[in-house]
Amino acid sequence: MKAPKKVTIVRASVIVVLIAAAYTLPFTEFGSQNVLRIGLSIALYCTLGQMWNLMSGYTGMIALGNQLFIGLAGYSVAVFTATYGLPFWLGMLFGGFISALAAALLSALLFRMRGMYFAIATWVTAEAVKIVFTSWEFVKRGAGMAIKIKPYPTVSNIYLMSVTLAIIAIFAVYYTLNSRVGLGLTAMRDDPDAASSVGVNTFKARLMCFMISAFVTGIAGSLFYLNQGSIFPNMGFGTSWTVAAVFIVIIGGIGTISGPILGAVIYVAMFEFLSKFPGFSMIILGVIAIVVILVMPNGILGSLERKFGFEFLSSRRRLHDLSSQGE
Repeated sequence: MKAPKKVTIVRASVIVVLIAAAYTLPFTEFGSQNVLRIGLSIALYCTLGQMWNLMSGYTGMIALGNQLFIGLAGYSVAVFTATYGLPFWLGMLFGGFISALAAALLSALLFRMRGMYFAIATWVTAEAVKIVFTSWEFVKRGAGMAIKIKPYPTVSNIYLMSVTLAIIAIFAVYYTLNSRVGLGLTAMRDDPDAASSVGVNTFKARLMCFMISAFVTGIAGSLFYLNQGSIFPNMGFGTSWTVAAVFIVIIGGIGTISGPILGAVIYVAMFEFLSKFPGFSMIILGVIAIVVILVMPNGILGSLERKFGFEFLSSRRRLHDLSSQGE
């Protein structure tokens, strides 16, 4: 069953207006440096949430080591610019590709594990790489590296790149789920063994999602540190990245496309407010996440979508169409 034509038109109109507003913000009176800084944070955290949700919300593989890809890509930009004097965008692309390559190599081992074993293995891998970078002289060990670019990109430029990446991430997830691969992901999440028994190539589907997630997460990480100007092992490979992604998806709604968007807005708004309480910020965020899980187990948007039967960015109807075509 397809959405009514009027609903589709309204949905498309809202998306166009939001995208236009996001791209024109730097050129309006509201586009101050602080507003753009918050805007690019929302865009990048939205990207991280979408990619974590792609892995955990649709394949059922809870990953706790996505900071590995952020650290690898962040250091790629630093090495390309500070050590070799190359353009930052080359470092960003290389960081994305090396993250995807790392995901492909790790999949041979990690995909043998399930549940908490997979989650712990991804986290341990990221921690091991952090130790390597902390003692590696080439990347200045624990002292970190500065990103050296002349001229350095403005906040407006980094903001526009971040918005573009977020849009790409959202539509990449949307079109992946609306493909035949998406149908396999849904079946695999519900029952991997049953999905495999009816012909779904679970390894291929997981590998594709893992590599997409790694590549886009890596690009987002490079933009984060391009905005920061420097990177350190404890920051680049820190667990706070995964904590943020998990919080964003849980608050917004795991297994939904719109959920991480709302979750990113809430997370950045609360992070800005809780920055006044540095010793208690993570505790307060944890309490909020627990309350949301208890009151709305499917997240804010996930619960609303289940209650009203409407998804702003839906994949279910088209997946149903695909399955019907295959009969």
